[in-house]
Amino acid sequence: MSEVDENPLTSLQDDVLDELGDDRIGDIARLLGTDETGARQMVGTTVAALSGEAEAVATPHEAPLTGVATLGGFATGGLMAGVLAEEAESVAHAVARRTGLPPDAVSRVVGMVIPVELAVLTKRTARK
Repeated sequence: MSEVDENPLTSLQDDVLDELGDDRIGDIARLLGTDETGARQMVGTTVAALSGEAEAVATPHEAPLTGVATLGGFATGGLMAGVLAEEAESVAHAVARRTGLPPDAVSRVVGMVIPVELAVLTKRTARK
């Protein structure tokens, strides 16, 4: 399969999971009281919610990372971090509803995933 044929969301989820690494996936699994497969699924759901690609995850506001790659890179990182901090709670509640996991634990995981997803998007933007 060529890079053009890849599902961009699946690729983004894979890149975020790779960036997190096995150790942090294990940490997330312990935090959520699940196994690594469950942790990976939760991260995938979070990535989808943050990037606006999750029809199954209804977020009350526009997904906070929608179109973030068009911001001219992340020179505005402090501003982006502030916006994401405000939206993280609504994303966490949406993911918790979708997954059935405890909202407090999901909120902590969303807080871990946001900077990783931003790092992945920054790397992708730099390659273009």
